[in-house]
Amino acid sequence: MRALDGRVILVTGAAKRIGRGIALRLSREGARVIIHYNGSEAEARATAEECGGARTIRANLESVAEIERLFEEAGPIDGLVNNAARFTTIDPLKVTEADWDFIHSINLKATFFCCQQAARRMIAADGGRIVNLSSLGGIRPWSHNAHYCASKAGVIMMTRALAKAFAPKVTVNSVAPGVIPFGEPDARTKHLIEKTPAGRAGTADEIAGAVLYFLTATNFVTGQILAIDGGLSQK
Repeated sequence: MRALDGRVILVTGAAKRIGRGIALRLSREGARVIIHYNGSEAEARATAEECGGARTIRANLESVAEIERLFEEAGPIDGLVNNAARFTTIDPLKVTEADWDFIHSINLKATFFCCQQAARRMIAADGGRIVNLSSLGGIRPWSHNAHYCASKAGVIMMTRALAKAFAPKVTVNSVAPGVIPFGEPDARTKHLIEKTPAGRAGTADEIAGAVLYFLTATNFVTGQILAIDGGLSQK
């Protein structure tokens, strides 16, 4: 029997990159994955096919009303993986209100309201598991990503607070990825890889392995932050 046989898991931002890797891994472990996407319909459908014909649901997570509709369409779920996120690099002296909202509307606000919608349903049913994707940037300060770092640090503290609020029926944990490049890494990414004690970048499947752990762990594992970063956060 596979680890997630028969369990329904919603993965946000699952069309590409880390989200795709998570969806594929969970599908291999027997989950009935629901692929959320917004603008990447072709990629979402391709990922769904690789997951054995998984369901896809489009929603703009900037809107709480759209989040509510996403969960209505998804129906009963056993697990939620909040992966959808945005990233920009901007000198903090030049960050505008629009720049701030662009990041926080998805990284922090949407993550909270997705947690809320999932937990309401899980608490009313048999419980469930929530995994939030944070970031190395939520642990370590990056000078030209202050707005992003703030959003991901917020995800980490929110995870801890919600773990207490939703216990004991729902666990809430977070995976903080390190350097996980897609395509040819730029100079900054290469520098971070060089600084990584493991001596290499990570993979989407390695992040998915940590997500899988939290989805299958007992409810004695909650409020935890697991950095999958090759030791980079320790430097």
